Amino acid sequence: MDEPCRIRAMRLPLFYVNAFPDRPFSGNPAAVCLLNSWLDDRLLRKVAAENNLSATAFLVPLGDAYEIRWFTGLSELKLCGHATFASGYVVLNLLRPGLDSITFATRLKGSVSVRKDGEFLAMDFPALFPKPGTAVPERLFQALDLSPRSCEVLEVNETYFVVMENPEVVQNLQPNTELLRQLHPYAVSVSAAGEKADFVSRYFAPGYGISEDPVTGSAHCALTPYWSKRLGKSRLHARQLSPRGGELWCETAGDRVILRGKAVLTMRGSLEI
Repeated sequence: MDEPCRIRAMRLPLFYVNAFPDRPFSGNPAAVCLLNSWLDDRLLRKVAAENNLSATAFLVPLGDAYEIRWFTGLSELKLCGHATFASGYVVLNLLRPGLDSITFATRLKGSVSVRKDGEFLAMDFPALFPKPGTAVPERLFQALDLSPRSCEVLEVNETYFVVMENPEVVQNLQPNTELLRQLHPYAVSVSAAGEKADFVSRYFAPGYGISEDPVTGSAHCALTPYWSKRLGKSRLHARQLSPRGGELWCETAGDRVILRGKAVLTMRGSLEI
């Protein structure tokens, strides 16, 4: 009798990192997975689903840099700030601690980078400039239980940016997740000027499997230019009011945004597939 076919397992180095925490067990947890070469997209989604976090970043060496892609268990993301930030922490503190900065090549957004900045890390991302929404669906207001007259709605990068006047409204929102899911591929960011920070926000993307994101770096690529112009200052302190919570220090630099914060390693090991 023939022996059963044996499939050789593949072992992938894996790191869990909390990005932008403001206290223990806060910030946005991301998985960072190292590859020698790209695997099939379906397998990448399965690995992301196995990690069961809001995003998994996959890194493939590219000369002195890395190529980066981001996945949830449902789909690939066009841009993901916190998982890039977590990847910068892994490279600069664990894989290549002699470096002061590292560049990541993306498939859609050009190059992004993370560098050491004292006790912080600083991430250089493209600035996004939201504009008034031209055809805002009524379902958005229904999902947030808001009146169109109570807020301003902007959009960019397939995200609706809902701007409120009161940070307490942002904090107390209880959105209808199913209605938000029907807005896919659009996600929703809600923000307001803050009291203990320059501005506060929350972010919802159930169409990507993320009911509420703890801390969203990519959203701050648009929030930073908007609030910088509105508040008349180039450097801003931001807080995301999710249940986990987190904070960033944001700066506009022409067509780029610099996002500063901390990162904490919570687990390292390997995933066998």
